[in-house]
Amino acid sequence: MPELPEVEVTRRGIDLPLRDALVLGLRLGKPLRWPLGCDPAKVQGQRIGPVLRRGKYLWVPLHPESSGGGPAGGLLLHLGMSGSLALLAQAPPPGPHDHFDLLTTQGTLRLNDPRRFGAVVWSPALDQPPAAALLARLGPEPFDPELTPQRFHAALQRHRAPIKSVLLAGGAVVGAGNIYACEALFQAGIHPGLRSDRLSRPRAEKLLAAVRATLARALTLGGSTLRDFSDVHGMSGAFQTEAAVYGRAGQACGRCGAAIRRIVQLQRSTYYCAQCQKR
Repeated sequence: MPELPEVEVTRRGIDLPLRDALVLGLRLGKPLRWPLGCDPAKVQGQRIGPVLRRGKYLWVPLHPESSGGGPAGGLLLHLGMSGSLALLAQAPPPGPHDHFDLLTTQGTLRLNDPRRFGAVVWSPALDQPPAAALLARLGPEPFDPELTPQRFHAALQRHRAPIKSVLLAGGAVVGAGNIYACEALFQAGIHPGLRSDRLSRPRAEKLLAAVRATLARALTLGGSTLRDFSDVHGMSGAFQTEAAVYGRAGQACGRCGAAIRRIVQLQRSTYYCAQCQKR
């Protein structure tokens, strides 16, 4: 599943190229997770503003060129389990998994999603329905200066579940998906089964720093490609090639030499070093 680094890489790839582009049309393929919510013809003739990201959602704002240019608002996009966006100068005919095209004067933005868990939803604004409802439960962004170690620790204290599960839930901080949660917990020396409310404040501060460092490194490497993800130019991410524990069950830990272990938490694989990560 594309996580925060992959979505941010995608945002960076389409933001400037599509800035101020004129929408020429919108094509829908097979139904995605939710209906578009407007007549596709209504977005024609609108200008694209700066593309934003909130959690794993992308917001493509649309502005009418005149009072008769259609409704102001934007498109909220989610890549789902297997989606990826491509920005095509000359788009070929859509394939069986190409379920959304935004045709513009600066190319075609195409969503390819084999499993169709992705979504494209029109909303009048980010703080109005349906966008507001979809974003309401997201925790703070990992690089938000207002996410202090104290605030992060307080959020962790509200949960009795294992710390890995709390990270994946996204209420304490968004963006620590499975691979990144495993890597951050290893960097911080914290066992993934430790109960969240038993994490001390110094260890919570260390974990927040590890989450930020892990996500920053993933952004530098273009995210992770485990199966489907590629950026808007078709390039794969490379973070998975540097993973210290993820996907390395049975291999030697690079720090202590002990075998990396694998357990299942919430139906997701968790990788860790029992020697380096303590409860």
